[in-house]
Amino acid sequence: MNIEQARFNMIEQQIRPWDVLNQEVLELLQVVRREQFVPAAYQSLAFADCEIPLPCGASMLTPKFEARILQEAAVRKHETVLEIGAGSGYMAALLAYMGRQVTTVEIEPELRTLAQQNLAAAGIGNVEVALGNGAQGWPQNGTASYDVIVISGSLPVLPDRFLQQLKVGGRLLAVLGEEPAMSAQLITRTSDTAFSTLKLFETAIKPLRDAAQPSAFRF
Repeated sequence: MNIEQARFNMIEQQIRPWDVLNQEVLELLQVVRREQFVPAAYQSLAFADCEIPLPCGASMLTPKFEARILQEAAVRKHETVLEIGAGSGYMAALLAYMGRQVTTVEIEPELRTLAQQNLAAAGIGNVEVALGNGAQGWPQNGTASYDVIVISGSLPVLPDRFLQQLKVGGRLLAVLGEEPAMSAQLITRTSDTAFSTLKLFETAIKPLRDAAQPSAFRF
């Protein structure tokens, strides 16, 4: 496989047609080597338009999904980022190039180790890979706040804790809903008490483990 040709084709044939036109994002996809974050058994799929299996039943999201979320997050150099669901560490690597500091939280010890190893091999030092359940926010018992929050797994409902951990002007990217009706949404904190929501596109991705469930109606 011609790696650079495959990378070029991924960008031109999958990512640009998905309305990812931000030049910084497109250049970043060439700088961060996606193949370094793909398990050896799936190297032939590193640039394919599909989810790639990871240990523990997890998967890497499609390249176009990752790129679109990265574009909509619009991370700036001084900003701090929280990601829930480290996976192979690839999304955290992309976010780290754009921002100042990234905390990515992984519930599976095996995936946490994988992400740490991949990030170290790529020479990325401004990412902390934390072990724990971030489905309700992170830290679980703290008041940390972030400029950007990216949730790399779907949620039936968004816990309020995530909204409260956003700084004013901060953005949260999440896939909300249950199959077959999920949508990627961009939520911006516009003041201490107000938020705006933009639905970006319809999609379906694996749910975040231990995600909060909607309250059941009782009669």
